[in-house]
Amino acid sequence: MTHKRENWSSNFGFIMAAASSAIGLGNLWKFPYMTGMNGGAIFLIIYLVFIILLGIPILLSEMAIGRNTQLNPLGAYKKINKKWSFVGAIGILCSFIILSYYSVIGGWVIKYIVSFISGSKIKDSFTYFENFVSQPLEPILWHLLFMIITVSIVTFGISKGIERISKIFLPALLFLILIVAIKSLSLPNSNEGLKFFIVPNFKGINSFNDFLNICLHAMGQVFFSLSLGMGALITYGSYLSKDTNLKKSAIIIPLLDTLFAILAGLAILPAVFAFGYKPQSGPGLIFQVLPAVFNSMNFGIIFGFMFFLVVFFAAITSSISLLEVVASFCIDTFKWSRRKSTFLPAFIMFLIGTFASLSFGPLKNTTLLNMNVFDIATFLSDKILMPLGGLFMCLFVGYVWGIKNISNEITNNGKLSFRLEPVFSILIKYIAPALILIIFITTLF
Repeated sequence: MTHKRENWSSNFGFIMAAASSAIGLGNLWKFPYMTGMNGGAIFLIIYLVFIILLGIPILLSEMAIGRNTQLNPLGAYKKINKKWSFVGAIGILCSFIILSYYSVIGGWVIKYIVSFISGSKIKDSFTYFENFVSQPLEPILWHLLFMIITVSIVTFGISKGIERISKIFLPALLFLILIVAIKSLSLPNSNEGLKFFIVPNFKGINSFNDFLNICLHAMGQVFFSLSLGMGALITYGSYLSKDTNLKKSAIIIPLLDTLFAILAGLAILPAVFAFGYKPQSGPGLIFQVLPAVFNSMNFGIIFGFMFFLVVFFAAITSSISLLEVVASFCIDTFKWSRRKSTFLPAFIMFLIGTFASLSFGPLKNTTLLNMNVFDIATFLSDKILMPLGGLFMCLFVGYVWGIKNISNEITNNGKLSFRLEPVFSILIKYIAPALILIIFITTLF
């Protein structure tokens, strides 16, 4: 059975889908708490630097590999050089693992949307969250619902499913987060949060080690936020037409991603400061601290609902890209139908995610190397697979496929100019691999 490869209906549709893939929980959940834990504005500045040094060149390279081969990550590397097909396998495995636990967090978001819809403020949000995630059944049901929504979109394919929903959700996401940000900035004493976010304060950096840690977290956040090293951009790039301007897309997508990350910071941090909470609250910032903030403000139920709806839109547009990576592999490799290629992997991911969910409750004392199932999944994806995927991709582009070949792809075989090719070459061959290697070694040891 042969399958005609799908395509985006337009370059605008691709940009909306690729930007939506990047704009996920990494922006709305992880970026604000990472900023809070790493000195505010200092983290933001370093993050922006690494977007340029790492994000743009790696994103451009992954899109070029995908469009050149018109295949899933494994098939793409295999087509160019069979010995490097393992790099594609890393990306597919990474997407598979991430969606397994990502869907659990997505289920939490739906739970909070429903809680705010009910019209009653969440009292004692810290206890509320702990009681909820420790339950054996309810979080799994919300996890299942999130996975069903993801599957139902990917089943419709590229233009009728992923592209169409991205064109709806991304503008809605922008509209809602702007409203929440404006409300946050209008709160009394919110200026302290704004100052924390945009004015660098070097007093918190007491040693070079502190600075290095901030840099490491910023680099890791770039990978997580832009979906680098997990095959998503290779997969999305494989559905592009040959006349697409990759350079333009490689600028617009990180710009949109950064815009939403900054808006998330403006929506969250001023409100946190306005009600006397600490920004260093870690992963519980949006599930524990923010509900307490909404509980304290006028019309808090409405703004709480709007905020978690924003987070849901962001989460679902990223989850569909993760599932598409695996589905594309199954379609290309096993010649399965799109329905089978979507449902079967998603079912396995759901089962793995179920154990990740239970690790907050009945399985919380079941650990390996002091990590529960959820921790192991995040460690494998964030600390091992993503940086390795990015590192090998840079080496592959710089030394195997070659700058000349990727330059031909980026310029549409000479039809477009690429004046920054020497800079791109230095970043991909030397600077990006060195930075990624530092992340990898320092994180592990």
